[in-house]
Amino acid sequence: MWKGFLACVSGAVLLLGGCAAETSSSSEEDVTRWKMTHISDSSHLWHRTAEEFAELVEEKTDGAVVVDIFPNSQLGSEVDNINSIRYGATDLTITGETLEVWTPNAVMLAVPYAFEDEDHMRRVIEGPLGGIIESDIERDIGLTPLFYMERAPRNLTSNVEINTPEDLRGFNMRVPNVPLFLDAWSQAGAQPQVLSLSEVFTGLQQGVIDGQENPNDLIESNGFYEVQQYLNETEHVRSWIYVVVGTEQLEALPADQQAAVKEAAAEAEAYAQDLHEAETEAVRERLDEQGMTFNDDVDQEAFREAMMPALEEYFTEEQNELYLDILAEGEGGESE
Repeated sequence: MWKGFLACVSGAVLLLGGCAAETSSSSEEDVTRWKMTHISDSSHLWHRTAEEFAELVEEKTDGAVVVDIFPNSQLGSEVDNINSIRYGATDLTITGETLEVWTPNAVMLAVPYAFEDEDHMRRVIEGPLGGIIESDIERDIGLTPLFYMERAPRNLTSNVEINTPEDLRGFNMRVPNVPLFLDAWSQAGAQPQVLSLSEVFTGLQQGVIDGQENPNDLIESNGFYEVQQYLNETEHVRSWIYVVVGTEQLEALPADQQAAVKEAAAEAEAYAQDLHEAETEAVRERLDEQGMTFNDDVDQEAFREAMMPALEEYFTEEQNELYLDILAEGEGGESE
């Protein structure tokens, strides 16, 4: 029941915003303006990719579709951003495992220790299993995934070195609004709590929480190195994130403009992958320069074993079947 509450909590307010996709007449053509929201700041690669996508859309539609971007949680949390599309206040956002609030199989975007490596994850995303997840998102939420962006592995930050689950006793940590994350970290021995990303820095600074977990790029872009000493390389989640558009908003465009948007999305996906690969090492170097201590003595297998009971208890039968298929994709090598 609580998932439904989370999914609807912003609805009444967002309805007041009206339809976001605005069409203005000019002497030559009608212009559709889409609002795109996301939670990262303007220096983050998600925002830079969003800017590239917006430029490509405007170029490929000859200015008929313009994307205005609102970064840094300007229009609310990730849940708010998704709801705002569903209720017509905005049009696009960047989102990932939070989609599980509405469609259960989206949890697979960020299951602890599900993927052996990047190649394993890419085979899943781009193959039939990824297609199942995308179809569920469109059916259950009314959002169309346009393209995906690979994320760096999630790591745990703290002010004490953490090597094994035993080090988590009494450790208060922030997790995003993903029920499986709550269950997995609780099972491992921590005391997790949900906070929006915009609240995490203050929570760490004031000692409300002892640590948090995120990919290295978000650790950097949110300045967590200022209030956390250790970056413990748990690498507990390899995941990806989608740029999604409201299906109704997309289908409201003429067919040629829809095709142009999808073409822009394919090019933006390639741009994002190149940017991700270039940024991964650079982010690590910058965090090191900012004084973070990289702890590579983490017993990842111990964390995997500690979290596994939470996964087994959490999954529905359908989710467990999909999870086992994902594991088999890694064991079986490349798909034919």
